[in-house]
Amino acid sequence: MSSSRHDHALPPARVEEVSDGVYAYIQPDGSWWINNTGFLAGRRGVISVDACSTERRTLAYREAIARVTDRPVTTLINTHHHGDHTFGNYLFPEATIVGHERTREQILADGIPDYRDLAWTPVEWGPLEAVPPFLTYTDSVTVHSDELRCEVRHLGLPAHTSNDSIVWIPERRLLFSGDLIFNGGTPFMLMGSVTGAIEALEALRALGAETIVPGHGAVCGSEAIDAVQGYLRFVQATAERGRAAGLTPLQAARESDLGEYAELLDAERLVGNLYRAYAELDGLPRGEPIDLVPPMLDMIEFNGGKPLTCLA
Repeated sequence: MSSSRHDHALPPARVEEVSDGVYAYIQPDGSWWINNTGFLAGRRGVISVDACSTERRTLAYREAIARVTDRPVTTLINTHHHGDHTFGNYLFPEATIVGHERTREQILADGIPDYRDLAWTPVEWGPLEAVPPFLTYTDSVTVHSDELRCEVRHLGLPAHTSNDSIVWIPERRLLFSGDLIFNGGTPFMLMGSVTGAIEALEALRALGAETIVPGHGAVCGSEAIDAVQGYLRFVQATAERGRAAGLTPLQAARESDLGEYAELLDAERLVGNLYRAYAELDGLPRGEPIDLVPPMLDMIEFNGGKPLTCLA
């Protein structure tokens, strides 16, 4: 079963000023390994939220920053450890890299993982180096762009991963959500927690953000929280039915009616999400590692036996 709609040329990345001096860098189409970043352009320097997945994309992001300001990138915040947000860290040698303690631990443990070349269609990654945050925190840390306060927070529970950070700018009601929010793409909680993500989204809702820069997809408002929560509840219900019927996650995914979620990119992620949901139903603590090989192979099987499409 083919589950991704990648039948058109991708538009170029774009810079959107989402508040005075605060920019989102949006990379269409937001599918596998194509993430969003963003930056705050201050008088003394730039704070970047995340890097990109490949050398080419990260260098293009740096060029986009340079077209806005001639100030150096002094700080780079990683919202979590996944390579689409961190592989480009090494191209910011002048920046202090900030992230959760577990973000550092996971990057050091994973390095540049080989699975990226096995599960996805070929990508020109460039000469990647694994560079973790070297200024870490446990609960929260505050950075400032001139007088503007930016709160970097861990929400206290696994969600997309075990080490998600958000960047909340309360004065502007502006949120960089990382991959807690996918806008137009299928959410992915295989390495985190389905139930934890639902709770984390409630915490995001309580912030009252007016503008959200999601980890993938177009800039949005709080309606995206509802959409992601709805999908995750669909995953939970599908897992409960499938497990009760004795179905594997792949079988449950194949028998499910995606309904309103059929238009989301990368629908094969349902299989990985069901693996995590099944594990939680079986009592595995939130965020505990699971063997990634079976869900990755089953996502490929769901995709018609073909490698997953990556246009990074």
